[in-house]
Amino acid sequence: MNSAAPGREFFAVECGLQRPRPALLRWPFDAHFALALSAAVPVWIALAWAVGPSLFLPRALAGWLAFVLLWPLIEELLFRGLLQGQLLRLMASSNHPQRIGPITWANALTTLAFVVLHLAAQPLAWALAVALPSLVFGHLRERFASVWPAVALHMVYNGGFAAAAWVARYHSALT
Repeated sequence: MNSAAPGREFFAVECGLQRPRPALLRWPFDAHFALALSAAVPVWIALAWAVGPSLFLPRALAGWLAFVLLWPLIEELLFRGLLQGQLLRLMASSNHPQRIGPITWANALTTLAFVVLHLAAQPLAWALAVALPSLVFGHLRERFASVWPAVALHMVYNGGFAAAAWVARYHSALT
């Protein structure tokens, strides 16, 4: 590879588009991925119980597909792939990312941008609520050296939020 003119392979690595390490079938057994996945369940239950019908509920199949599949894919490719990948490269010192405690500066700045994006469409409290999941997605992107685990987890999170909203609406309609 020519270092003066990096090619697609270089870009794919920087943006986390390569296959994750470890492979897909080992993700659920990774302690960090498993914790991130299992921690979401009580949050979904609490949200359904506390704010129930006010949760965003996609309408029709196209809305569900966009909320659960399309938006997580687009957001993760842009934020964790492109933005965080470039920040990791630009903010590295001796090939090690600079950190604020356990969080890289790249992850923190990407999370800030992610929250700001959500401010455009959501109230302040909801936009701030995406900060912790964003840090988790960023951590997984760095841990696996790939954006794909973050994409998968983001899809699961959005699916869980939509299911919690659906259950809350269905339950409130019955009572």
